[in-house]
Amino acid sequence: MRILYFSQYFPPEVGATQTRAHEMSRFLAAQGHHVTIVTEVPNHPSGIIPPGYKGKIFERRQENGVDVLRLWVWASPEKNFKSRMRFYLSYAGMAGLAGSLLPGRYDLVYATSPPLFVGAAGLLAAAVRRIPFVFEVRDLWPDSAVALGELNSSRAIAAAEKLEALLYSRATRVVAVTRGIESQLVERGLPSSKVKFIPNGANTDLFTFSEAGRREVRHTLGIDDKFIVMYAGIHGIAQGLETVLEAADRMRDQPDIAFVFIGEGPKKADLLVMKEELRLGNVTMLPEVAARSMPAYLSAADCTIVPLRNEPLFRGALPSKMFEAWACSRPVILSVAGEAAGVLQAAGGGLAIDPEDAVQMADAILHLADNRAAADEMGRRARAFVVDYYSRQEQARTLEATLDSMVRGAQPG
Repeated sequence: MRILYFSQYFPPEVGATQTRAHEMSRFLAAQGHHVTIVTEVPNHPSGIIPPGYKGKIFERRQENGVDVLRLWVWASPEKNFKSRMRFYLSYAGMAGLAGSLLPGRYDLVYATSPPLFVGAAGLLAAAVRRIPFVFEVRDLWPDSAVALGELNSSRAIAAAEKLEALLYSRATRVVAVTRGIESQLVERGLPSSKVKFIPNGANTDLFTFSEAGRREVRHTLGIDDKFIVMYAGIHGIAQGLETVLEAADRMRDQPDIAFVFIGEGPKKADLLVMKEELRLGNVTMLPEVAARSMPAYLSAADCTIVPLRNEPLFRGALPSKMFEAWACSRPVILSVAGEAAGVLQAAGGGLAIDPEDAVQMADAILHLADNRAAADEMGRRARAFVVDYYSRQEQARTLEATLDSMVRGAQPG
C-alpha cells in the first residue's frame, strides 16, 4: 500500500500522539508499505521552532523507512485562542496543499485528530486524489476543547461541530482509540461497521524494565534510596497536575518519598511557580525526555501517576502513558474515572482514585510505599496484561489489516 498519513505532531516532538503516529507508520513501512507522513516542523509543545528548521517552508527526508514531510507552521510560545487557531490552521492549509500536490500515486489518506483541522487537510487531499479517507479520533473535538475552556466562542464551536460532522460522514472508516469514543460515534449516527476500535498501548519491545537504567537515573537524580512517584507526560490543562503538587505538599514530612515530573507543556510555568510558593523540596521537575530514554526513567520510578481533570468527557479516556508504565512493570495510581479505571482493574496494575483528589492520591502513594512487594507484583501483572492485550505491535497489525481490506475493496476486481 501507498499511504498518505497526516499527523500534525511527530518525533522528535515528545507525546502520545507523536509516539502512536511514529510507531504505526514505522511498522507499516517495515511490512513493505510506502508511508508518507505529512507533519509540522518540530515545535510542540514549547511553540519554539529549533534553529535547524527556522526559515524552512518544508523539509523532506527518510526516517526509519518512513517518508517524512515537515511543513512550516505559525508556532508561538504564547498559548491563547488566537495563537492556537493560527497554529492549527497554518498546518491545515500547508498540509492540505502539500497532500494534494505531492507527486506519485497513493492508495488512501490516513489522518489523526485532534487537532480537528488535520482531518480537514486529509479530507481535501483524499478528495483531490479520489482515494479513501480514514479518520482516526483520539479525542472528541470540539467537546474536549469546550470542557477545558479552550474554546468558548459559540460561532467557533458551531463551525467546529459542522467540520466534525463532515469528517465523520465523508470518512470511509473512522478509527476510535477508546470504547467510549467508539460508542459516542455510534450514538451520533455512524454505522458501527464504519467504526474500528484500535486502542492506545505501548511498544513492549522498547518499553520494558531496565535495572541498569533504574540505577543510573536514580543515581543521577540523587535519590537512590527513596520511593519515587513519577509523572511523565505533557504538562497541560487536561492533566490537572496541581493535584499532584497538592499531594506532594501533604507528604512533605515523608522524607523517603520523592516526586519527579518529566515533560513540558502550557502549564509547566504555572506548576513551577506553585512548587516554589509551596516550597516543595520533595519535588523535582525535569524537561521532556526522548522516547528512547523513557523506559530507563520509568524503570527508576516505584509508581507512576496518570491523572486527568474531573470532567465527564474524560470518562472515556484511555491514556497511553498508563500502558507505557505497565510495560516497564511499574504500578500506576490512576486518577481517571470511567473506562481507564475498568482497564486498570482488569490488569490488576495499581490503584484507582477519584480525579483531582489530593487526599486520596497521598493515601494511595503511602499504601504502595508501605507495601512495596505488593506494588512490584502489580507491576509484573500489568506488564503481562499489556503484552497480551495492549501491545502497539499487535495494534499496528490490526491497522494494517484494516487498511489493506479497504484498499483491496477499492480496487477493481
